[in-house]
This record gives sequence, C-alpha cells and structure tokens, in this order.
Amino acid sequence: MEQQRIEVVGKLGSTYGIRGWLRVYSSTEQAESIFDYQPWFLRIKGQWQPAELESWKHHNHELIVKLKNVNERETAQTLTNVEIGVDLSAFPQLDDGDYYWHDLIGCRVVNLQGYEMGTVREMMETGSNDVLVVRASMKDAFGKQERLIPFLYEQVVKRVDLTTKTIEVDWDAGF
Repeated sequence: MEQQRIEVVGKLGSTYGIRGWLRVYSSTEQAESIFDYQPWFLRIKGQWQPAELESWKHHNHELIVKLKNVNERETAQTLTNVEIGVDLSAFPQLDDGDYYWHDLIGCRVVNLQGYEMGTVREMMETGSNDVLVVRASMKDAFGKQERLIPFLYEQVVKRVDLTTKTIEVDWDAGF
C-alpha cells in the first residue's frame, strides 16, 4: 500500500451550538475548497485519523461543520484546534507551470549561473504574485540569510523539476 502523504488544509475551531457543530478555518485558496478534498483526516494526539464530513454551512462569515458521530458539544470540544489534513492524492493534477505550494517547499533554488541560492522555506502570497521565501546556505557568498524571489513562471522561474526538487531561476544572487 502506498504511503499516505497528508497535507494540512485547515483546522477546527471552537464549538457552535449544542449538537456537535464546529467552526472551521480553511487555509485553501478559496475557503470552501476545503470541502472538495475528501476524506478529511484529523491529527489527534499526533496521529492522522479519518473523519467523515456530515454537513457544512456558512454562518455569519464563518464556516461551520458537522462531523459524523460528533453529536454533542462535549465531543466537539475535544476536537477544538485539531488540524485538518487531506491525502495528497485527493488533489487534482495541475496544468504545466502550475504547482502546489507543498511541492515547492524544500526545493533547491539555483540561478542560471549555477549559483546555489538556497532552499524554499515557505511561500508567500502578495496579491500580484506568489513569492518564494528562500533560506540561503550558511556560507552564502553574498551574506544573505533569506531571498524573496517572485514566482513568475517563464520570466523569473525558468524550470521546476520536482523529481530532483530543483527550481532554476533567472535571478541575481546579490539580491
């Protein structure tokens, strides 16, 4: 059986009402997309456990959920602040040039001159475009600790190779 790779997509918040409903905080691009990825897994005491979604709805600018077999407030309270994850195989395949952030984190970044810029530590959304937050190596020749490189496919990002976890960029190492 293939090893599951679980990606965190949100977390459960405080309880709502007395029938086991909980607030949900989504970290997906569109908040409701969290419901498209099924089944959910909940990280309970460090272990991912499958959870079945019974129902969800909007309530005062929030999303609330009802999980199967969680029928009263007391049970729901034990799930407050629990992370929600989904198996990466549940994510749809993307077109060329589109990547999931979780695929880019941990990639080596090398510029066209072959200079090792560092490793992608996180991704940042700026509104106009996404940005690679690259942690430089300890002995960076330019004394950099971190580089912010715009994820502009073709203009800056020339090649992404997920097999070798390498991103090739047209970017000055001094920046």
